[in-house]
Parts: sequence; C-alpha cells; structure tokens
Amino acid sequence: MRQDNQLLVITHLSQLIFIITGFGSLILPLILWLTQKDKVYKMNEHGKNIVNFQLSLIIYCLLCIPLILLFGLGILGFIVLGVISFIFPIINAIRASNGEVPKYPLSLNFIS
Repeated sequence: MRQDNQLLVITHLSQLIFIITGFGSLILPLILWLTQKDKVYKMNEHGKNIVNFQLSLIIYCLLCIPLILLFGLGILGFIVLGVISFIFPIINAIRASNGEVPKYPLSLNFIS
C-alpha cells in the first residue's frame, strides 16, 4: 500500500461535483473508494466516511420533503444540508492533506 494524501484530498473534494453536474456526489467518491481502497493507505477509512456521509445526506433530504408542509421547515433543512454538504468535504480534504481522520457531522453508520 502506498501513502497518497493527494488522492485522499481528491476523493473528499469529488463530493463537490454536484455543483457542476447537479448529481454524482455519491457516485464519484464511491468509484474512487472501491477502485483504490486496497492500493492507498487509509483510503478504506476515508471512503467509508464519505459514503456514509453521502448516504446520510440522501436520507436527510428525503426527510425534509414532508417537512416542507410543516411551516416550511423542510426548506430550512435543505438550506442547512446544502451548506453542510459544501463545507465539510472541504474541511475534511484539508484534514486528509494533513494526515488526519475525517469527521462528518450527522453521519449515520451504514458501512463500518
């Protein structure tokens, strides 16, 4: 296994592809993780955290849809999720470049 902090950073930043395409924030990191998890040191740990975070965001977005009818709380939820999905990949890319473990808030543990 090789140490490749740049690829870890790219994997975290690949979540931001949704800004350009509107989708793919789960697909691109998932592909990078699955193809590189046995080749790059700590890629498995980082990839699991990213996939868990992205799956959690999907669940939270689905929960916000019915909350729109409840005083518009779903819209506020979408705004908060949008900010979180933009800021935390950047923060964790910086952490990955420093060799630290990523921490995503509100992330459910689907893959351990």
